[in-house]
Amino acid sequence: MLYHVQMTVRLPADLPTEVAADLKAREKALAQQLQREGVWRHLWRIAGQYANVSIFDVPDHATLHDTLMRLPLFPYMDITVLPLCRHPSSLHDDER
Repeated sequence: MLYHVQMTVRLPADLPTEVAADLKAREKALAQQLQREGVWRHLWRIAGQYANVSIFDVPDHATLHDTLMRLPLFPYMDITVLPLCRHPSSLHDDER
């Protein structure tokens, strides 16, 4: 199943710099691993915000939930999830 996921990160102002740097490094490593595995299909930054729009490809809602909860920055994120399905007017027959 494909999901449109918007994540906005809101790190506390008093979070120590070294803690924030560690969280960001672990987040990047996991995001890249999930991309290589085909789970995190697309990842776009939203210009001017500490936010992204992503497409995840997982079997079900529970798997998406578990995947998002694994993200090191999860406790500091506002997340919006929209399940996707093919539009009947799409020119494509695949999940591009």
